[in-house]
Amino acid sequence: MFVPAMIEEMVKTMDLQGHKLAGKQGIGGSKVIQHWELADDKNMAKQALMRGDVDVFTMASHLLSPDEGITNFVNLGLEHNPNMRFLVQGSWYPFDLPAPEPGRPDLRIKDNAQRDNIKIEDLKAALDGWRKKIEAQVAELNQKHGKTCVFIVPVGDAVLKLRAMVVAGEFPGINKQSALFRDPIGHGQGHVMALTAYCNFAAIYRISPVGHIAPERSISHEQHAILQKIAWETVSNYPPAGVK
Repeated sequence: MFVPAMIEEMVKTMDLQGHKLAGKQGIGGSKVIQHWELADDKNMAKQALMRGDVDVFTMASHLLSPDEGITNFVNLGLEHNPNMRFLVQGSWYPFDLPAPEPGRPDLRIKDNAQRDNIKIEDLKAALDGWRKKIEAQVAELNQKHGKTCVFIVPVGDAVLKLRAMVVAGEFPGINKQSALFRDPIGHGQGHVMALTAYCNFAAIYRISPVGHIAPERSISHEQHAILQKIAWETVSNYPPAGVK
């Protein structure tokens, strides 16, 4: 929910005609299907799509994938605007690692400080598993509609690159992974928030965020530049994002 406000401020630094925030809708820790099932009189997302004045519609996916809410919103949006693009954010893994499965212990962290001992390769394995589920649903939707209209914003991969830089001592001003987050579940501090906004900006406008600063005062100009580079390289080199 912090992304729209950040992007609104970034857009002010551009000579961009026709930009308008059509609306935003948040339910804490929600699946997309919960937004779809929200009562019609409270469902700003459905209302915006049915007006037909939305060009880009963004959703944040949940671990439980596939999510029928994503499918339903895509179907509804294309009904009213056949030229729409849909973006599904692939986030970073909550609690860093998967919940318990038969025959294996609970790998999830219980305290934010535990992040400092998490290996990047373990984070990658968890993220890869989740992303593949999102990719499968998106590929199925694009095939169903006979065109590429649903894309993925690889925020989780960008956050993973940031964490790898911190571990390697390559990100100035931050020397431990836990400093990037506020709690065990993984709500991000300013650096993660700005990186998320930069990735979404790049996917929405299909241009580099370099030179368009997200309004986050806890970040130095040097850090902003690195985050922008991570975002652009991650998004533009990930084909399902639809950005070259």
